[in-house]
Amino acid sequence: MKVISNTIFSLLIISIQLKQQWKILIIQFLAIVCLFPAISCKQPPRENICDPYSKANISTVLLKFIASDSSAHCGINYSTLVNFQRASDGSIWTARTIPTGNWVSVAHGNGVFVAVADGVGSTSAATSPDGINWTLRTMPVGAWWISVTFGNGLFVAVASSNSTIAATSADGINWTLRTLPSPTTGWQSVTFGNGLFVAIDISSTRATTSPDGINWTLRTLPSADTWWFVAFGNGLFVAVSYGNNVAVTSPDGINWTLRTLPSPSSWQSVTYGNGVFVAVADGSNIAATSPDGITWTTRSLPSTASWYSVTFGNNVFVTIAYNSSKVATSNDGINWTARNLPNTANWYAVTYGNGVFAALSYGSSIAASSP
Repeated sequence: MKVISNTIFSLLIISIQLKQQWKILIIQFLAIVCLFPAISCKQPPRENICDPYSKANISTVLLKFIASDSSAHCGINYSTLVNFQRASDGSIWTARTIPTGNWVSVAHGNGVFVAVADGVGSTSAATSPDGINWTLRTMPVGAWWISVTFGNGLFVAVASSNSTIAATSADGINWTLRTLPSPTTGWQSVTFGNGLFVAIDISSTRATTSPDGINWTLRTLPSADTWWFVAFGNGLFVAVSYGNNVAVTSPDGINWTLRTLPSPSSWQSVTYGNGVFVAVADGSNIAATSPDGITWTTRSLPSTASWYSVTFGNNVFVTIAYNSSKVATSNDGINWTARNLPNTANWYAVTYGNGVFAALSYGSSIAASSP
């Protein structure tokens, strides 16, 4: 029996290391095949269900693994094993429903997804524990909410349209109104890194930083471009501009250096993972990669589309396209594979958390998750 037990658990460990769902399914099948000959059709003798070498314990663990049941058994929590089994590679998506809104940004932290919606006087936010079931929440004031991020145990959202409005929340449910410095046009994007929140103005030389999401200090960018999105990775903040070939980098959110992107494209989003920054552009098949935020190389996405958002999780980059059902995945930001979302919609924002990619659309109740 010990030989069978060791075989079963060895197969489970191998399946964890393979990191691909079809391979996991094969391992599960082999595990069941190995277990079946050991199970007698006769009434088995009583045995300790918590004995790690008992048939009852082995079959229970296998069933929990197959059923993605993360509850504890005999004092052992199998959530890590189950979550890995369910971890997404962005290839398969399921249609979900979110309260209707102009969803423009989504972040994950403290075990919850949090989204915000723009529009004149919008008070809409939404939360989800799993990227599947969404609940409408209320922001502290009506504003053109444009971007949300998570860091240091806190969600921070900023509003655009020439306002000084921001908000903070530990859970995405209860929000507190905060005040940003005055922008020239409107705060467009916010991110977190190195213990600092950083936001950029859409059309000026203004940026702002905060250690806590409450107290903000005005900073200066090296040029007045249409700054569209800011991200953090590998000790560096990187912001890209829309409709130009300009980017900026900063190690601290305070001192910024001008950089050059490969082409004057409508750069829409940038993220970091696997040692590389990846940016995508609207209305093209163009992406760009950089190991350091300084030197950028043009890459090709599977098709021309309005690529609006890119994120990284579970060793894969995922980008989604507006007014389409298009999604693309890549392990390195260089080689991309075309995938399909379950609906044609104005896909606008995507993020990753707890083994799940969550994608949201603009102006509807359409959402999706993978897996």
